[in-house]
Amino acid sequence: MAGYRKLGRTSSQRKALIRNQVTSLINNGKIITTEAKAKEIRKVAEGLIAMAVKEKDNYETVTVTAKVPRKDKDGKRIKEVQDGKKVQLFDEVEKTVTKDAPSRLHARRQMLKVLYPVKEVPAKAAGRKKNTKDVDLTEKLFKEIAPKYENRNGGYTRIVKIGPRKGDAAMEVVLELV
Repeated sequence: MAGYRKLGRTSSQRKALIRNQVTSLINNGKIITTEAKAKEIRKVAEGLIAMAVKEKDNYETVTVTAKVPRKDKDGKRIKEVQDGKKVQLFDEVEKTVTKDAPSRLHARRQMLKVLYPVKEVPAKAAGRKKNTKDVDLTEKLFKEIAPKYENRNGGYTRIVKIGPRKGDAAMEVVLELV
């Protein structure tokens, strides 16, 4: 007996399907799919959430000085002539940065192996490329999802049956984060 469901697909198609569904689940909080797919997606999603819960507080905040280009009132970089060359002017700014511990960095990279990059488009300016912004799902896992489940030992998702699908009578379910 196989350790997983093949879902009637080749391995590359199956992996892409599972990655896509897990990304949607974490981004939206719930998805509607078939029962067999939901049971496979649940395994991967719960593993990612467990990783996030384990590593959520494993970082330190560090203050660093960074060089930032000086800009004029229009937002353009200021250049000055020194020794016959145009040289860009910089200001030194102190920033606080969160620095991941090695185990948290490893967990983040393991999550990125599964999760697809997601772009968020605001509703009022839909269709405009410049208004889109990238959603950092690993950060969402660490900052929003993991704190909800820190006192819970597994069972981060719920499968609720909603009945057979009209076309092929496959059992449809809602897979959601508890």
